[in-house]
Amino acid sequence: MSSKMWGGRFGEGTGALMEAYSESVSYDRRMYRQDVAGSKAHARMLAKRGVLASDEAERIVAGLDQVLDEIEVGAFPWRVEFEDVHMNVEQRLTELIGPLGGKLHTGRSRNDQVALDFRLYVAESLETWARLACDLIGVFVKRAEEHKATLLPGCTHLQPAQPVSLAQHLLAYAWMLKRDCERMDDALRRVKVSPLGAAALAGTTYPLDPGMVARSVGFSHAFANSMDAVSDRDFVLEALFCASVVMAHLSRFCEEIILWANPRFGYVALPDAYATGSSIMPQKKNPDAAELMRGRVGRVYGDLVSLLTVVKGLPLTYNRDLQEDKEPFFDADDTVRASLRVMAGMLGELAFRPERMREALAQGFLNATELADYLAARGVPFREAHHITGRAVAYAEAAGKPLEQLTLEELRVFFPAMDQDVFEALRYETAVARRNGPGGTGPESVTTQMAELLKWLQKR
Repeated sequence: MSSKMWGGRFGEGTGALMEAYSESVSYDRRMYRQDVAGSKAHARMLAKRGVLASDEAERIVAGLDQVLDEIEVGAFPWRVEFEDVHMNVEQRLTELIGPLGGKLHTGRSRNDQVALDFRLYVAESLETWARLACDLIGVFVKRAEEHKATLLPGCTHLQPAQPVSLAQHLLAYAWMLKRDCERMDDALRRVKVSPLGAAALAGTTYPLDPGMVARSVGFSHAFANSMDAVSDRDFVLEALFCASVVMAHLSRFCEEIILWANPRFGYVALPDAYATGSSIMPQKKNPDAAELMRGRVGRVYGDLVSLLTVVKGLPLTYNRDLQEDKEPFFDADDTVRASLRVMAGMLGELAFRPERMREALAQGFLNATELADYLAARGVPFREAHHITGRAVAYAEAAGKPLEQLTLEELRVFFPAMDQDVFEALRYETAVARRNGPGGTGPESVTTQMAELLKWLQKR
C-alpha cells in the first residue's frame, strides 16, 4: 500500500523515477512561511466556525509555530518523499502533536492551499520590489540634485539632438521606476485575494468563512468562484510582467552606462566595486555589472513567456502543469531583487565626468534648433527657418566649426537680419534654461520634478 497521505486508493508506492520527476519540495520549500501563515489562519477559522474545538486549534497553531522555528534554525527534516512544502509541514506537524495534525486539512485541498501560499509569496515579492525601486528612485533624485548644472547631449536615434541637463536625463529613469511602483501597487489589488475555501475545485460542505482567512493573512477579500480560484495564475503573470518592465527600464540605463564608460564617450568612470578587468589586457575596466543586468533581462522575459505557455491551454480546473508556475517566478524574484540593489549601489558610486559631457556638446550641432527658434521669433515661418538653419549647419560642418563659432558675418549670409544676440541664443546653457515648461529640462522644471518625486516617496 502507498505511504502517501493521499495513497489510500493506491496498492503500490510511487516509482523512484516518477517521485524524483514530480517532487517540488526542492524549490517550493521557500514558501514555508506563507504555508505556515495560511495554515494558522485556516485552523483559527475552523475553530471559529465550530469545525475544530478551540483547544485543538490552539494546539495546531502552537505546533505550526514549532515547525516554523525548526525551519528557521535549519533543523527541519525536509523529505522528498512528501513531495512538497505543504505535505512536509503537515507531516512534521502530525509527528509533533499526533493525529490532531491530520485535522488541519479539513475543508481544504492542496489546490486552494498552494494558491494561497503562492499569492502570499507573490504579494510579498511585489512589495519588496516596490520598496527597492523606491530606494533606487531616491538615488536617482540624489544624483540629479548633484548635477542640475551639468549639461550633455540629449539624443534621438542615438545621435546628438539637443542639450539637456544630466539631472533631467537621470530623472527620466526615476519617473519610469515610479510608474513601475504604481504598476506593482495596482497588481497587488488582484494578488491579495484569498482562494482558501475553494477546496479542490467545487467548494466544501464545511461551514467555512473564507473572508476571515483573507483578513487574517492581510488580504482584502476572498474568491468569488471556486473553480477560478484554484486554476488561474494570472496574478503570477501580472507580477512577472511588472518584473519584466522593471528589468527593461534597468537595462536601458545599463546600456547607457556601458556606452558612457567607453573612452569614446568618457561620460562616466566606473566604480571599481562594479567593474572587472581582463585576464589578458591590463588596461581594461569592464562594465560587468551593467552587462550582467542587461543580460538577465532575457531570463525574466523568459520566465514570463514560460508561464504564459504553461497556462495557455489548460482546461478547468487545477492541472499538475501548474506546478511549473513557481520556478519561473522564483527566478524572476531573485533577479529583480538583486538587480535593483546592484543598480542602486552602482549608481550611487558612479563618477560622472561633466567636462567630457561638455566637450561632446560642441559636436553634432545641438544648438541648431535654437537657431531655428531664433529666426522664427523674428517672423520667419518655422519651415523656412528650418531650411535656413540646415544650410548654416552644412556650411559650419564643411568649415569644421560648431555653429556658435561662426562669425556674425558668416551667419548673415543665411539671414541678413541676424544680430549679435544670436550668440546668446546659441549658448547651450541658454537652450537648457529656456525649457522650463512642465517636464522640460530647464532648471526650474527639474527642481519641480525632484520635489514631486521626493514628496511621492515620503507618502509611501
